[in-house]
Amino acid sequence: MKQPKIAVIGLGYVGLPLARLFATKYSTVGFDINEERVGELMSGTDSTLEVENEVLQSVLIQESSNDVGLFCSTSLQDLKDCNYYIVTVPTPVDKNNRPILTPLVRASETVGKVLKKGDIVVYESTVYPGATEEECIPVLERVSGLRFNQDFYAGYSPERINPGDKEHTVEKILKVTSGSTPEIGKKVDDLYKSVITAGTHLAPTIKVAEAAKVIENSQRDINIAFVNELAKIFGLMDINTHDVLEAAGTKWNFLPFKPGLVGGHCIGVDPYYLAQKAQEYGYHPEIILAGRRLNDSMGEYVASEVVKLMIKEDIRIKGADVLVLGITFKENCPDVRNTRAVDVVNSLIDYGTKVTIYDPWANEDEVMHEYKLKSTKKLPNQKYDAIVLTVAHNEFRELDFSKLKSEKSIIFDVKNILPTNVRDNSL
Repeated sequence: MKQPKIAVIGLGYVGLPLARLFATKYSTVGFDINEERVGELMSGTDSTLEVENEVLQSVLIQESSNDVGLFCSTSLQDLKDCNYYIVTVPTPVDKNNRPILTPLVRASETVGKVLKKGDIVVYESTVYPGATEEECIPVLERVSGLRFNQDFYAGYSPERINPGDKEHTVEKILKVTSGSTPEIGKKVDDLYKSVITAGTHLAPTIKVAEAAKVIENSQRDINIAFVNELAKIFGLMDINTHDVLEAAGTKWNFLPFKPGLVGGHCIGVDPYYLAQKAQEYGYHPEIILAGRRLNDSMGEYVASEVVKLMIKEDIRIKGADVLVLGITFKENCPDVRNTRAVDVVNSLIDYGTKVTIYDPWANEDEVMHEYKLKSTKKLPNQKYDAIVLTVAHNEFRELDFSKLKSEKSIIFDVKNILPTNVRDNSL
């Protein structure tokens, strides 16, 4: 094959950092159907904050060519000269937690329209084992008219992006790779190895790579569910969970998981992909789904604990002013996808309280669009009957809570980042 020319399909939290990285060494086209997103990137700005503006600007080129650099586009025409197509679109679940493969199918249709003999299509989107070959490849064959593993080939290299993490960036995280034939697996592995400084691991098959990805987050989900259950048990016993975990953590092989809200587009979603596929084979995954149920219950649990504290302090619940600190799915990151902080907010609203959401990272329009909730980036100048810290943004560590508390007021710290003399309780 000639010198790689890479197309990255989908320029979100996963696609853009990867495209930027490949663009340091190869001619790279970033493709997205969102014209506004492509426009901001070509102006040198990334609203997700995953790639610093100066870094993005250093690789941008202003027209599609064979020159090293990144050109972002919404036009299929700009994809025709590429020979590697890397698909990085999201794979969410619906309200019933069933996998939604629509973005993946549509991205495959897009690639199929420009696919040529000898091209390689690599998927990075998290899926259940078998999805690439069972769901995506038939779409590529149908749209392109080409034959799999004769005219074109495929690979799978699961994304390992950690949104908001400026230390473990894409090139510093070891990458799992795979291919539809041993020879293609080697080519895919060599491509990633050329830019991933942390190295790569070539899996024997695409299914193995898919399975490895989906269990990474399922394992974390189950471990967090365990400590969330401990938090509920120790809460009944009036024992501080974090003190227990700190003591247990002195043992060399104790795993350092903490209780909390489990959201985002990976840990809170991926287990459902594995669970659905298992059920298709006639197996009902008990531990995986039990962990999901427990973690999904934590928002309502936090709200109930806040209300109990308010009642103990003789604070009237109906009409109480409650400040929720944080609506993103994790700290120091603007990503609000599948955030479970909304469960806390909605449960508090159900109790009859008036909730104010303050988050200096979240886009107010995005929060309104996704959850029909009003948030603000500017802290209101008023006092509150209850304050609930749901996300560990750095800004919240510096707040003067004495200016936010009313005469009788409680602070519930979900993330356990505030000094014990400031908060009234935590998970």
